[in-house]
Amino acid sequence: MSNYTNTETALIHGGISIDERTGAVNIPIYQTSTYKQDGFGKMRGYEYSRTGNPTREALEALIRDLDGGYAGFAFGSGMAALTAVLSLLHSGDRVLISSNVYGGTFRLLSKVFDHFGFTYTIADTTDTAVYESQITDDVKAVIIESPANPLMTVTDIKAVAEVSHKHGLLVIVDNTFMTPYLQKPLGLGADIVVYSATKYLGGHSDVVAGLAVVSTKELAEQIAFIQNSTGGVLGPFDSFLLIRGIKTLAVRMDRHVENAERAAEFLAANKAVRKVYYPGLESSQGYEVNRRQAKNGGAMISFELRENYDIRRFFESLELVSLAESLGGVESLVCHPATMTHASIPADIRKKVGITDGLIRLSVGIESIDDILADIAQAIEKAEVK
Repeated sequence: MSNYTNTETALIHGGISIDERTGAVNIPIYQTSTYKQDGFGKMRGYEYSRTGNPTREALEALIRDLDGGYAGFAFGSGMAALTAVLSLLHSGDRVLISSNVYGGTFRLLSKVFDHFGFTYTIADTTDTAVYESQITDDVKAVIIESPANPLMTVTDIKAVAEVSHKHGLLVIVDNTFMTPYLQKPLGLGADIVVYSATKYLGGHSDVVAGLAVVSTKELAEQIAFIQNSTGGVLGPFDSFLLIRGIKTLAVRMDRHVENAERAAEFLAANKAVRKVYYPGLESSQGYEVNRRQAKNGGAMISFELRENYDIRRFFESLELVSLAESLGGVESLVCHPATMTHASIPADIRKKVGITDGLIRLSVGIESIDDILADIAQAIEKAEVK
């Protein structure tokens, strides 16, 4: 485990950053499924790449160091990582989830794990007292997103972790939006952190991957067993791409956030915009909590246009910013959560938690902010219904 206290350095030199056999400063792509054994029961540390691969191992060591955990694990997608984590639970268990989470998380719980006899409840994790009142004897874990997708709702991770541990709950935090560069949930009391590494960690919209980091040896042994048994591992080439992406995370995130802060201010001042959701704005819900537990507000923004603006026309008028699923790449993207990322959540639940049909989610890229804002401005202008 690396001893680098500065995240900017750990991003580049953390984990296994040098190939010990050759001295290569980039860990090679060990594109192999199996490994020659020197004799019966005599292995050189590896036997089969589902169980272990040097390139994946370097990635797992890197994310372990970045989050300050006991062990890291790499999977074929963020949902594969969360599936492995939820496989720790048993029939009859209940999970609490933040009031707005990624639609895929909701779908996994409501359409897959419900077959195995454990259930979920949507909880208000932003109010610790209300949250604690929803903990019943069958609740065994809580899944937190902070800021949450797509309303950027902020949860006090430390406070929720303290209450959860008092009741023996496992605290799982999806840290995709913030990354370990901006927020370290394990240091705030979380037991497990999960990422869709497809997003900011990869950073270039060219890899699909998931990561999980655990805080204890016991959890590490359990997740390692599940990872090997179910087999949803990340391949060596994608592991290599993800390591390469992580090395530039600090410089990319600094630019992402700089642009996002400008974009949030622009949207908040625009008369066509009814509401802006961004934890970096002082007027936002959870601003003070987010400032305590994270470096800044991140680079994800959601907003709603006023009633006399046609959001379809807005999307169609964009030229630089692309309408697309996903987020966290170098390019700016917008999506319509109600029909895209959160379509798997029933309309009545979306309405209840505040995910309106007019909500627009913006992943601010690293292009010139002047060009980004000019594109958004002209699309808003064209969207006005006169």
